[in-house]
Amino acid sequence: MKMFVAGLSYKTTPVEVRERLAVHRSRLPCCGCRLKLHGNLSEVVLLSTCNRVEIYGVTPRWSGDINGLFQQLSGSNFDCTPYLYFKEGEPAVQHLFSVASGLDSMVLGETEITGQVKHAYISAQEMELTGKVLNRVFQTALQVAKEIRTRTGIGRGATSVGSVAVELAERIFDRDLSEKVVMIIGAGKMGEACVRHLAKRGAKTVLVSNRSFERAQNLATEFGGRAIHFDECRQALALADIVVSSTGSPHIVLHREDVASVLSARRNRPLFLVDIAVPRDIDPAVQQLQNVFLYDIDDLEAIVRENAKCREQELSRCRTIITERTAVVMARIAPAAEKIYGAGQRSFCPIQAVLPPAVFHSQTQFA
Repeated sequence: MKMFVAGLSYKTTPVEVRERLAVHRSRLPCCGCRLKLHGNLSEVVLLSTCNRVEIYGVTPRWSGDINGLFQQLSGSNFDCTPYLYFKEGEPAVQHLFSVASGLDSMVLGETEITGQVKHAYISAQEMELTGKVLNRVFQTALQVAKEIRTRTGIGRGATSVGSVAVELAERIFDRDLSEKVVMIIGAGKMGEACVRHLAKRGAKTVLVSNRSFERAQNLATEFGGRAIHFDECRQALALADIVVSSTGSPHIVLHREDVASVLSARRNRPLFLVDIAVPRDIDPAVQQLQNVFLYDIDDLEAIVRENAKCREQELSRCRTIITERTAVVMARIAPAAEKIYGAGQRSFCPIQAVLPPAVFHSQTQFA
């Protein structure tokens, strides 16, 4: 008898398949109960996010029908076999530790997944779907995620354009955005994302200027800000501390002289300009002006790449921690499992009989 994980993720499965199997967090307990009953599982935790659906289970008698477990989730006869991966025993534990720590995520080192793993575990525990094996493994997984966050730099450095904009703004304004005014010119998705990040970090006021004044009003309402007519955005530079420009204009929107004309009214306050547009909205020559800081999309993406590279360099340290903690937890759960479920139980059927060989071999390695 061994613990196992069976699942599919963004690495193996397109979104149109993942969305067919996704389980809303409110339905995790119900679906977990169904899996435990129909899958002959002694313990089970179901994890479902936008990037993965995974079943963590323990059973003394395994039928080998992995695809059947996922058909239970989808309530259909859809064949998931080409997309599935399967790990048992130590590799399954390593996989969970890697997932909980953000090492298996699309954005390396992201922290949201830790909370999702915790919620999945608590949902199962409250329904008494877990026992001594999964309780030990999931509690350790959360401890490992915290240890990796504390002892390594896997989570340091922003890895999205919006979060990089926040990092740069905090450097310029000495980490205090609480009294700063943000203006967005144009309502492009990336520009809006930047403003959303800045607002979350405490930016006080949001001004929105767009060619469509109605669109500007709608976006301003969302941020609790104020809409400005597009032809008035240059004068509004005197009020703003941070400007994010993301229009679809084929020509420069803010020229050097536009920025220079408001500097005296600003009384030498720093002006942080983020140009997300392609073609660029802001004249590169504004960088020659005193106390004006300009970053375009290439600048931001270069920082994103550098931060991602730094995170990748921390992987070996993270994997060492996971290997050490896996050895400890395996030594603890093996006697517990034998005591509860008995020794000599038939282990899982050969996975090659359930999944194509290429899928099996490509997915059983530690990620």
